[in-house]
Amino acid sequence: MTGSTSLDHERPATRTFDKRQLRDVLGSFVTGVTVITTLDAEGRMHGLTANSFSSVSLDPPLVLWSQATSAGSHSAFKDAGRFTINILAEDQYDLANHFATRSPDKFSGIDYERGVDGLPLLRDCSAWLECKVAARYPGGDHVIYVGSVDCIRQSTRRPLVFGGGQYLVTDPHDLGIAPVGTKGAMKSQPHAVRLASRAMLRLARTLDKTLALVAWGNHGPTVIAWQAATTPVAADLPLGLVLPVTSSASGLALTAFLPPEAVDRFVTAELRDNTRQAVDELPLTAVSLANVLESIRSSHVATRRPGPFYDDRALANAISVPILSPSGLAVLALTAIGPAEHFDAAVDGPCAEALQAAAQEISAALSEA
Repeated sequence: MTGSTSLDHERPATRTFDKRQLRDVLGSFVTGVTVITTLDAEGRMHGLTANSFSSVSLDPPLVLWSQATSAGSHSAFKDAGRFTINILAEDQYDLANHFATRSPDKFSGIDYERGVDGLPLLRDCSAWLECKVAARYPGGDHVIYVGSVDCIRQSTRRPLVFGGGQYLVTDPHDLGIAPVGTKGAMKSQPHAVRLASRAMLRLARTLDKTLALVAWGNHGPTVIAWQAATTPVAADLPLGLVLPVTSSASGLALTAFLPPEAVDRFVTAELRDNTRQAVDELPLTAVSLANVLESIRSSHVATRRPGPFYDDRALANAISVPILSPSGLAVLALTAIGPAEHFDAAVDGPCAEALQAAAQEISAALSEA
């Protein structure tokens, strides 16, 4: 006889996670950050930070949030008839931290005004909802509060965001529909910088290499952003650092995909200087450089042989890939730098592949914008 018995249905599932793992998974759901405020029966103000806030209904207007039964202000909220949701603005993370701690007087030194029935409204927030308690429900180690919204306010300030255990900021999705009237402008270099800056954060976590974002400036390849590794390749990572054109991976990645009129005067000067210096190996010539650039155009990867990084004595390797405009010109170079003894700078290595994938994604986004 096949099939399940009633005992099979009654057998509880075995839990395969602990509280810490559950907390980490729930942290994958990005939320806003609020401070919930109320008054107790004696008129004392109470507030706590919460990211459990959510909308419930538009008609009637209902929202909810939940509070741990172990919270110091639990008794005040349990008996209160009203609460206010203060949706924090992106620069109010200090306020979020302040109201997340236990303190006998959390409002000391805090700028606020009074709202309905005298409940505190924190100043300079992104938005506010003043609510009457509609229902309370038990929820394990929390109490769920449902509020009927009486009054709302909104500022022009962007909200603070929380996810993955850290504060975040909001931006429009880069692959979403462009706002009306901005479609052509989305191809600009600032848009590419924003995309690349985000990619650098992701790459820093997976590659653990020092990353540089390089643009072609008035003096040649110029570093406009850094993302340090766990152990940075150098103690000092200055913005505005001008790199050599023919002997840096970034310079070569840009030069290979820029028109001659943009790069020739820099290339000519460096080739002339190379021939004057006494070096152990043959100096780079116009012919050998042309071969190098052709190889970079084919692979979309530029590397540099081990050499001193900036003013540090340690030898470093570097890999750089171009980020291309829809017309195929280099907009930026995305570069990884690491100690020569630990960094595989192979053109077909895992680091090069990760950089290429990021650059291709950004280039594609510029074309679609």
